Amino acid sequence: MTLVVGRERPDLAKKKIDLITEQNEFKIKLKDLESDLLFKLANAKGDILDDIDLIINLENSKKISNEVAIKMEIAKKTEKNINESSEFYRPAA
Repeated sequence: MTLVVGRERPDLAKKKIDLITEQNEFKIKLKDLESDLLFKLANAKGDILDDIDLIINLENSKKISNEVAIKMEIAKKTEKNINESSEFYRPAA
């Protein structure tokens, strides 16, 4: 079916590939944020509530995480639409 969709609707095929790539980038970004945050927490000296850089990093991580979550939700809806559109080509496949 992928071949038929790729030939009949190259725009859908490209969009699906772009979507998968974007979702993988989101997962990598979230993992990097988590790793960076854990590293900073593990190496914090003294009271972590007094570490302004750590608190700023926490706030930025939360903001980015929320943005990524919103984009991932949009990506899921887009993927669903692409899959529904692709189903029209199943008989030809």
